Amino acid sequence: MEIRSTTDDDLDVFVDTVHAAFGRFPETPVEGGGLWWSALETDRCLLAVTAEGRPVGTAAAYSFDLTLPGGNPVPAAGVTAVGVLPSHRRQGVLSTMMRHQLAELQARGEFLSVLLASEAPIYGRFGYGPATYTQRLTVRRDQAALAVPRARTTADGPGAGSDFGSGSSSGLGPDTGSDTGSVEVLRRAECGGILEQVYDRYRRAQPGALSRPHRWWALRAGQPPISPAPRYVAVHRDADGVPDGYASYSVGDPATLTVDETIATDDAVFTALARFVLGHDLVSQVVFKHVPPEHPLRWQFADFRAGEVSGDTDWLWVRLLDVPRALTARGWFADGEVVLDVDDPFLGEHDRYLLTVRGGKAECVATDRKPDLSLDVSDLGSVYLGGTAPSTLVRAGHIRAHHPGAAALADTLFRAERSPHCLHWF
Repeated sequence: MEIRSTTDDDLDVFVDTVHAAFGRFPETPVEGGGLWWSALETDRCLLAVTAEGRPVGTAAAYSFDLTLPGGNPVPAAGVTAVGVLPSHRRQGVLSTMMRHQLAELQARGEFLSVLLASEAPIYGRFGYGPATYTQRLTVRRDQAALAVPRARTTADGPGAGSDFGSGSSSGLGPDTGSDTGSVEVLRRAECGGILEQVYDRYRRAQPGALSRPHRWWALRAGQPPISPAPRYVAVHRDADGVPDGYASYSVGDPATLTVDETIATDDAVFTALARFVLGHDLVSQVVFKHVPPEHPLRWQFADFRAGEVSGDTDWLWVRLLDVPRALTARGWFADGEVVLDVDDPFLGEHDRYLLTVRGGKAECVATDRKPDLSLDVSDLGSVYLGGTAPSTLVRAGHIRAHHPGAAALADTLFRAERSPHCLHWF
């Protein structure tokens, strides 16, 4: 079996093979683009080919930037389109492709790889760990009154009534006093440039967020609001008229408004957009498809039970390819040092590192000191963005703490300034 890179001439073969691996058929092209594979980078696609020349497996990678804790965007390979024909599974094809791909990424000088896992049990053995999480929030409109924030000062004055009315162009519920902007409804086709600009501002400040390269927007390759699927977009503008947030949504049966994603540069903008969609006429419930697990929206309802959480799941999985480079690239929010004994069985590597943090910067060097923690490289991927506490994995039996204070020390060091979250589908 041969693992080889593709060219533009191989695109149809690659697309047909990955669809066959998942038992699907390619979609019919639509006017305006929108095929997910149109954004593939053919020089980063791999085909597994038998000795007879038959393609039996695929893997690809996109060129993204990943925002790390501290706000530093760094290159990250977005692994995608991984599949093996049913006739060739459990014959080592997937492992061979993944090993080949990781070697290529390292040869390119990349130190991080990320993916969205179609099946959770698969990618841990290749060194990936779940690092960001997301959930769905369903809100009944008849329970969706927003409470007056208790932290408002007396000078702010009392809030408006806490019951939703109808027909308000700015949404319903009490005015928090912190938003002086406006919301405008546009069709998706009218605001492509606005969405691209606002998303880029958002992802640069959000740990765990991935860039959306311009070609994705231009090709309309992906899921709404990138794709050409019909959507309305509530665009929020600040007091100067500058777009600083949006919510992409559609209304369907049974009387449900579904928000694909809410992008906001701060919490006040998010609240304004939430208020707007929750005030939409002739719908009985609003579904926010992607909300960070610790988002404050549920706490803003007068009735805490107004928002029903479901679909709590992993999203972005992270794999470290160069541990010292990865650990020194992110920002840190507490001083200290910890010795990490890191096992990478898939690549046959086992190393011990001294991580020293001072003033928000880290040094990571090889050491022979006794370890504080022993962990798999997939565990390190899970804790890397600050979305998974090392102590959680100690309690789960994945990370070994060598003394009583080791887990608490690692928790303090690896925390991020805010929970990591990723919205981008690839």
